[in-house]
Amino acid sequence: MDYEKLKIRLEGCYVTVPTPFKDTKDLPINFDALKDYVDFLLNNGLNNENCTILFGGAAGDFSAMSFEERLSLAKAGSKIVNGRVPIALGGQTTNTQELQKLAGIAKDFGYDFLQVSCPFYFKHTEDDFIEYVRTASIAADGVGIIIYNTFWTSTSVSNQLIEKIIDLKNIVGLKWATPRTDAMEFEDVTSTYSKRFTIIDNNLFFPYSAMKSLNAKAFEVHMCNFWPEWGKKLINEVKNKNFEEIARMMIEEAMPFYKLWVEIETNYTSGDGYLDKLCMELVGLPSSRCRPPTRDIREKYRQRTLDYMKKIKVPHLKF
Repeated sequence: MDYEKLKIRLEGCYVTVPTPFKDTKDLPINFDALKDYVDFLLNNGLNNENCTILFGGAAGDFSAMSFEERLSLAKAGSKIVNGRVPIALGGQTTNTQELQKLAGIAKDFGYDFLQVSCPFYFKHTEDDFIEYVRTASIAADGVGIIIYNTFWTSTSVSNQLIEKIIDLKNIVGLKWATPRTDAMEFEDVTSTYSKRFTIIDNNLFFPYSAMKSLNAKAFEVHMCNFWPEWGKKLINEVKNKNFEEIARMMIEEAMPFYKLWVEIETNYTSGDGYLDKLCMELVGLPSSRCRPPTRDIREKYRQRTLDYMKKIKVPHLKF
């Protein structure tokens, strides 16, 4: 496997596709809606030159699904995409045996990447995580591994930890976010390791992280789920080094989305993907809530969300 080519394939928008559920008892996965979600992305500007699609990530409700459902989602996602763009499988779990199974699923169904973060719940040591990652690396031979720094739920990834796994050739990406301190941890890791790994900016520093000194090449973009053209434009502006326009996009169009997300998380419910799904409903895609314990935001926040989308002139609006 040419892992250098995999690193290049990872460049562009990193799009976490929400998992849709039917509004019936037990909220089963809506596979027809999942196809609609993917086709909407790929019919409106995203392609194999500017995006990777992630199935079964946090916005994909992995934490509210059984292992069998995660398997069925992985199968369906691969079949729906059918090689049109690179795909990643969410590999977050709390035990090594399940991680090995997820790695096998990624290999069996043609996934380009497996996203791995430190097991949550217990605060594991760095050496625990190193052993865990090395097990994933062996199990996912031929698949590119993305290390995801989920510092808010588990042990944070340090420079020292990265140095201890840098020899694993199939680790191709760092999905990177850090707390903000005067030590500039985000900049430190990004500038140090951007030649070895494809850095996915998960800190929303796009105008800054895309500059040569940091050299992030991929960007976590929730807005693509309801406005794929926004993601296409972002990558074009990155290539053109138009950092001023990227800054405008972030402040005028992205920041209101994230402010509303934080407001919902602070005052009503927590989780991931719920605001993506509501925005997607408003552009005509199948409606879906997230599974409990995340509560349904659709009625309470529909008008606020619609007002935001109208203000920034999101295309495809159906209301």
